Amino acid sequence: MDNHLIYIVSDSLGETAESVVWAAASQFGETDTEVEQFSFVREQEKVDEIINLAVKNKAFVVFTLVMPELSNYFKKKAIAVGIPHIDLMSKMVDGLSQFFAKKPMGKPGLTHLLDKDYFKKMEAIEFAVRYDDCKDPRGIMWADIVLLGVSRTSKTPLSQFLAVKKYKVANVPVVPEVDPPEELFRINPKKIIGLKIDTDRLVSIRGERLAQLGLSGGANYANLKRVDGELSYFNQLVDRVGCRVIDVSFKAVEETANEIIKLLNT
Repeated sequence: MDNHLIYIVSDSLGETAESVVWAAASQFGETDTEVEQFSFVREQEKVDEIINLAVKNKAFVVFTLVMPELSNYFKKKAIAVGIPHIDLMSKMVDGLSQFFAKKPMGKPGLTHLLDKDYFKKMEAIEFAVRYDDCKDPRGIMWADIVLLGVSRTSKTPLSQFLAVKKYKVANVPVVPEVDPPEELFRINPKKIIGLKIDTDRLVSIRGERLAQLGLSGGANYANLKRVDGELSYFNQLVDRVGCRVIDVSFKAVEETANEIIKLLNT
C-alpha cells in the first residue's frame, strides 16, 4: 500500500484542520496515511519552505491561513508548482463575511482565545460542584465569590449560574448547630455575599419542598420557630463576617446573580 502524506499548514495550532482531515480520510477505509503539521506559519519564507517540501515528498496540502495576503500567496505558489491542495478557511470566511455583512479580522489564533474562554467557564463550573455546600472549606480561600445562606436560599443554583459567567463560587450553608468554617474570617469580606430571606417566605418554600418529598409539612425543617432561629443566627453570622447581604425572598436566580456581580464591581 502506497504511503499518503498530508501536510497541514496553519497560522495557529492546526488542531481543527487535523480533525477535519482525519474525519475525511476515514471515509476511505484503511489507508496508509501520515499527517504532518506545520503550525504558526505566518511568513512567506516559511510558506516557500513548506511548498518545496510538499513537491519533494509528493504531499497533499491542507491549509488554514486567515491572513488574506498569506493565504493568497500560498495558493499561487501551490498552483505554480502543481501540488494538490485545499484551502479549508477562505471559502468559509468569505461566506460568513456575506452572511454577517462585515469584513473578517484576519487575525490568527482567535479560535484559541475562544477556547480559553470556554475552558475558564468549565473550570468555574467544576469548581462550583466541588465546593458546593462547603464540602471542602478550602474552596472558600480560592473562590471569587462565597455565598452564605440558610437552606433553600438558592445557593447551589446561584453558584452554577455565576459559574457559567466564569466566576468561581463556593457556598456555605448556615446552620446554628454547626460552627462556620474559619476560612470565612480569613478572606476579604467583599467576596462574601449573604443571602437573606423573609421568614414567611422561607417557611413556605420549605413546606413545598417537604410536600415534594412526601413528608409532613409540620416537620421541624419548615417549623416557624426553627426557621426564625436559623435566620436570627444568619444575621449574627453576617454581622461577624462583615459581608454584604442581598434579599433573595422574591428574586429569580438570574436577578440575584446580576445583583451579586454589580456588588463585586463596586
